[in-house]
Amino acid sequence: MPGDTMDVCNPYHLGVIGEVPLSDWAVADAWLSRARALADDRRAWLPAHERLAILERAQALMRGRFDELAHQIADEGGKPLMDARVEVDRAIDGVGLCARELQHLGGGEVPMDLTAAGAGRMAFTQREPIGPVVAVSAFNHPLNLIVHQVAPAVAVGCPVIVKPADDTPLSARSFVDILTEAGLPDGWCAFIACDIPTAEKLVTDPRVAFLSFIGSAKVGWMLRSKLAPGVRCALEHGGAAPVIVDETADVDTMVPLLAKGGLYHAGQVCVSVQRVFAPTAQAQQLAEALAVVADGLVVGDAVEERTEVGPLIRPREVDRVEEWLTEAVDGKGQVVTGNCRLGETSFAPTIVLNPPPDCRLSTMEIFGPAIAVYGYDDMEAAIGKANSLPFAFQASCFTQRLDVAMHCIHALDASAVMVNDHTAFRVDWMPFAGRKQSGYGVGGIGYTMHDMTQEKMAVIRL
Repeated sequence: MPGDTMDVCNPYHLGVIGEVPLSDWAVADAWLSRARALADDRRAWLPAHERLAILERAQALMRGRFDELAHQIADEGGKPLMDARVEVDRAIDGVGLCARELQHLGGGEVPMDLTAAGAGRMAFTQREPIGPVVAVSAFNHPLNLIVHQVAPAVAVGCPVIVKPADDTPLSARSFVDILTEAGLPDGWCAFIACDIPTAEKLVTDPRVAFLSFIGSAKVGWMLRSKLAPGVRCALEHGGAAPVIVDETADVDTMVPLLAKGGLYHAGQVCVSVQRVFAPTAQAQQLAEALAVVADGLVVGDAVEERTEVGPLIRPREVDRVEEWLTEAVDGKGQVVTGNCRLGETSFAPTIVLNPPPDCRLSTMEIFGPAIAVYGYDDMEAAIGKANSLPFAFQASCFTQRLDVAMHCIHALDASAVMVNDHTAFRVDWMPFAGRKQSGYGVGGIGYTMHDMTQEKMAVIRL
């Protein structure tokens, strides 16, 4: 493999836009040995003030390359420029958030004289870096996800090795290069694009202390089962996010929010709006209102300013979305709009009314530009359906009644319930976690920094 490269393609027109070198196990092994040596040599640990300065310089470099980074996200990942710019803003803020969180990441006093056995002693805790981190990332937020996985490691003083998604390695490489330019010393952050066997060997190596994985549940749970003893991990997968609509919901406010939450980035978001449960008397009208918004969206190459919905990441994903929607329609689901290919790489934003409960659109994460609307006669039954899948991430409800909002917050099986907002809402300091098969551990920059450290207590006998 030495000397081999991997082409990076624009997912809309499939033209090659760049390349990255492929690393074999010898390269990965060398990086792991270096990372383990840095983690084990406490004299080599970077002091907090140096890490803070590196993060601040990285922020400044990112601001200076804002347009370049946004265009790169759009070009390699298919996220429309308008949304790619938002991602760059979030990534820059995320690096700054790591610096701010570091100022509050510490230990505390542990009282010892609560019983006679502890009397005459004092104790305190402090947090230390956990050791080498391997970050395996996904394509759909190619810069911001890397920031969430890598910048916390840099902030707390862990060496980190980045394995990007095969489809979107350029943004990850750019961030690693920015950290190096910002003064991060050699060996503290490595970029490795590699084949699946090398990646699996890297992740499961006993020199790793922490795995940060964002991607499919199938791969994530498989890797967790193979981790070396003692290795900690955080897994972020996907869901099929449900929305409960109450009869009092403000439709004019709700419809654009649901459309954005379900069709943003062509639905390729782990908490995209997918299953909307509305009162039977309102479901048809809601589906038609969503269709009006969907029909007005401009689908095209993400690097064009006017594009609002880009391509799916690979042509085979278009095939899969088409297959799933055909199944839903064959089961008597009503297509309100969409349900057609727009060439080899894109699919029309689609709204389906009352697809069958056992089709894949109703039971699995479609990860495509489709929203299903279901009519219900009993809210408790609708909540039961919302909770019925082996996936649970974020959910939402729309209502003007406080008692309904509070009931949905209590009853929905989700790590976060949004009220009068779409399921894909997130700020980067909030906890972000999948339940059941949707993930393991808690994301969000401060939470990740906590996971990448471990507590040590000192007890002093006076």
